[in-house]
Amino acid sequence: MAELTLDIARKILDAAFAKAGQLKLKPLVVTILDARGVIKLAAAQDGTSLMRAEIAHGKAYGALAMGLGSRALFQRAQEQPYFIDAVNTLAKGALVPVPGGVLIQDGTALLGAVGVSGDTSDNDEACAIAGIEAAGLKANAG
Repeated sequence: MAELTLDIARKILDAAFAKAGQLKLKPLVVTILDARGVIKLAAAQDGTSLMRAEIAHGKAYGALAMGLGSRALFQRAQEQPYFIDAVNTLAKGALVPVPGGVLIQDGTALLGAVGVSGDTSDNDEACAIAGIEAAGLKANAG
């Protein structure tokens, strides 16, 4: 597989929302970007709070832009806050360096990223990973 198709993105989305239901999480937004950073699919569950779409996009965008799952970006932000701040300035504030942004890989090929927001960052990340794995792909959370 060389690209992230809409059908695969739908599988990721459905499985991420199913995991959220299983865990009884707060309403989520899931954003899926292809390898170019273009939105392939984004959806919000009923009742999500304001800014969740932007946060989900920022988690996915940050992971994709830096080539690291956002858990690694979170760690780096703690160790090198000036670096992450500088990168976020270059990204015009679009990078959200907290868990919940997960790279989608097919073997070593990068297909895109998933960003999830709405519950705790750890729960957001768990839903992203569940979605990616349900589609038969490798999740790289950092």
